[in-house]
Amino acid sequence: MLWLRSATWLCVILLFTGCGFRPLYGTHGTVNVSDELARVEVAQIPDRIGQQVRNGLLTALAPRGPSESSVYVLSVALTEGISALAVKKSAFATRANFRLTARYSLTERTTGRTLFNGSSTSTSAFNILDSEFATLMAENGAKDRAIKDVVEDIRNKLAVAVNR
Repeated sequence: MLWLRSATWLCVILLFTGCGFRPLYGTHGTVNVSDELARVEVAQIPDRIGQQVRNGLLTALAPRGPSESSVYVLSVALTEGISALAVKKSAFATRANFRLTARYSLTERTTGRTLFNGSSTSTSAFNILDSEFATLMAENGAKDRAIKDVVEDIRNKLAVAVNR
C-alpha cells in the first residue's frame, strides 16, 4: 500500500515538472518582473478618480519606489457610470451600480512603440438611502472598491505581459 501511494506521488510530481508552469514573480532568465514593473512611468490621468487610479498604480507597480530610469509609459483612459438597479413601486431607486472601465496601453519610451493594450472593468454596487450623506458615502465606498479592482487587474495583466 505504501509503495502505491509513493508511486502515485511520483507520477504527480513528474507530471507537473513538464507542464511549463512558471511562477510570475521572480527571475526568469534575465527578466525580473518586479524590477520591470518599477520601470513603468504612469502618465497623468484627468479628474479626481483618475488621480486615485494613478496613485494606486504607482504604489502597485513600484511598492519600493520607482526605478531611476523609466523604460515604459503607461497611458490610461477612464470611463465611469452609475446605473440604478432596484426600483420601488414609487419609482425611487434603492440600489445602484458604479462601473469603472480603464483602457490602457503600455508603450516603450524611446521608440514610442505600443507593447501592450488592454482594458479592465469593475462594477461595484451600493445602496441608495434616504440620507444624501449616507448615499454619498456608500457611493464613495463603491468607487474605492472599483478603483482597487481596476488597479489590481491592470497590474496583474502588465506583469504577465512583461514576463513574456
